[in-house]
Amino acid sequence: MENFARLLKESWTLVEEDRNRLSGHFYARLFLLDPELRKLFPVQMSGQGDRILEAIVTATQTVGDPESFDEYLRALGRDHRKYHVDATHYETMGVALLDALRSTAGDGWNLEYDQAWREAYASISEKMLAGAEADENPPFWHAEVLTHERHGPDTAVLTVRALQHPLPWKAGQYVSVEAPRYHPRVWRTYSVANAPNDDNVLEFHVRTPAGAAGWLSGALVRRTKPGDLLRVAAPMGSMTLDQSSARDILCVAGGVGLAPIKALVEELTNFNRTRWVHVFYGARRPEELYGLAGLTELVSAHPWLSVTPACSEDPDFDGELGDISDVVTRYGPWTTHDCYVSGSGPMVRATLRALAADDVSPEHIRYDTFGNL
Repeated sequence: MENFARLLKESWTLVEEDRNRLSGHFYARLFLLDPELRKLFPVQMSGQGDRILEAIVTATQTVGDPESFDEYLRALGRDHRKYHVDATHYETMGVALLDALRSTAGDGWNLEYDQAWREAYASISEKMLAGAEADENPPFWHAEVLTHERHGPDTAVLTVRALQHPLPWKAGQYVSVEAPRYHPRVWRTYSVANAPNDDNVLEFHVRTPAGAAGWLSGALVRRTKPGDLLRVAAPMGSMTLDQSSARDILCVAGGVGLAPIKALVEELTNFNRTRWVHVFYGARRPEELYGLAGLTELVSAHPWLSVTPACSEDPDFDGELGDISDVVTRYGPWTTHDCYVSGSGPMVRATLRALAADDVSPEHIRYDTFGNL
């Protein structure tokens, strides 16, 4: 297993810096092998390749941890049911992937690498298919938008009700969302911002990023209205509460990274009596702390909860100043806490560095990131 993992990581270095070429070759070969597959993808392919490659690479990097490998791939298989893929499609994608890897890597590619990726992909597809076949839920849920609130020009909070079947999720997880009226076959992941409930209602916090990757988020922020129908796919993610732990809890949220943190806190209000929970909530400017009022209400009702807001670009802010990762460091140490971190890639990266410098064990840190880490 160790040599197998080494071959995968070693061979990935040959193509890692040329993902665009790898992605382009993969799709060109895929649609040449099976033109019907093109119908499963959005008209504009920008960003689609990166997400598929990221999933494959993440899977290959976890082969040394069989338990995580199995859990991740089964969840991925359940999620991919939304694309209507079957066993034949997986076979075709495997052929296209190997062809793209060989072509992109060039002379550095060898038979050992080829065999390692062939075996890895066979294992990946087998576990994904097993996860899909074992799931008794629908491939996706139709969900009606109930409320839609704007917070500034680029952020919205919306609630939706999943129709027909109960949608099971855990606080801290995320789901894929599609808005077929505006961008059919374009799916993006959003964290669920509330704890599970009997009403089948999910809350999302959406911010519009720049570029093509923000098309769906832009539609959810600026065009979606109550009564619209969305599609929501199977929940994923492991940034969930360890209810067997007696450790106090640190939550660090940046921007719309508040969503899963809010869900975790809501979940804790149902049963927590003994664990202190410290939430650090950061943004650039005060107006971006859109969820602060709701957190303050929770603080008044639950004495075990504290919330510390911070702004990095407003020296007149009546609270902590600076990047949230630096603010958290001032209040440490956090070595006796379970830590949850959610936000942009740079924010999460900085916070993980701060926690590592504080000697917090990685096994006590869970995180979720919006963008590349």
